[in-house]
This record gives sequence, C-alpha cells and structure tokens, in this order.
Amino acid sequence: MAVTQQLARIPEGYLAACRQSAAASPDGDHLWDPPAYDVLDLDWAPALLRRVGEVAGLEEVRLDALRRATGGDAALDLGFLNTPPHAIAPFGGTPTGLDASQVVRVSELLGQIDMPVLLTALPADEGEAAALIGQVGSITGGLRAYLLNHFNALRHFYLDAARRHLHVVLWWD
Repeated sequence: MAVTQQLARIPEGYLAACRQSAAASPDGDHLWDPPAYDVLDLDWAPALLRRVGEVAGLEEVRLDALRRATGGDAALDLGFLNTPPHAIAPFGGTPTGLDASQVVRVSELLGQIDMPVLLTALPADEGEAAALIGQVGSITGGLRAYLLNHFNALRHFYLDAARRHLHVVLWWD
C-alpha cells in the first residue's frame, strides 16, 4: 500500500465532536469519518510541489503558503486522531491542520501562484526535471501534468474550504 497525503475539510464543530468522542470512548475512538467529497488524496505531490516553488524562485510568502497548504500547522490539537487503535495516520506523524482563518489566507495565496509558469523553470528534459525536484521513477502522463493536476486540486480544495469557513486536517496514510 502506498503512503499518500490526505486532506479533509471539516467544520470546527465536527472536530470538537471527534475530540469529545475520543475522550469519552474507553479505547479513544474519535469516530473520524469525514465525507468523501471533503477528502483530497494528494498522493506524493506535496514535496514535489514545494520543490518546484523553491526551484522556480517563488516568493517566500507564497512558498510558505504552499508549505502550509501541504504541511499544515501543529497549533491545532489533533493528537487524539493519532491514538491507536484508531489512528488516522498509521504511517506518519500526528495529523496537522489549519483553522478556518488560516485556510482563508492560504487559499488567497494559492490563488496567486501561477503553477504553469513555475513549471517552465524546470529543465525541458523530463528525467532532469524529476531529478531536480526529487522525483524517483516515472509518472504516467508526465511530471508536469501530474504536478499541475495536483496543484489545481489543492487550490480548488482550499478555495472551497475557505468559502465554507472550514478547517483543513492533513495526515499521511
């Protein structure tokens, strides 16, 4: 099974209910089960997207937004989501997250990133481009298409979360 990054858009109340369920359950069952339409699988794209931003010289504020969009923040107390036997991140560290106000700011900054332009900073040769950003192996459909598709999905995911005033929780599964 591949380990991939997952993101979920959730209301603050849902997170509070999961925290309360975990505290009340004898085995820490948080009853975490966000709807499928509010979950995004970013595959292995997060590190590659960040690396493209670095290579292309993306402005620090936008690069930081990309890092936060794919790495979250440890300020939200999400340790209860990583307590066995109900851990949602069995292959990674404790889940991270962004609250609704952070989601709005990240969404605004992601909207200012022109990923097609950033991708032009990569070498034309697919193998050289992959090596530069740390991609091992080939990607069906091509590296640039893969990165652009995942970036667009990430941007739209955050745009919808911001519009709906939702938190975002991130974990590796």
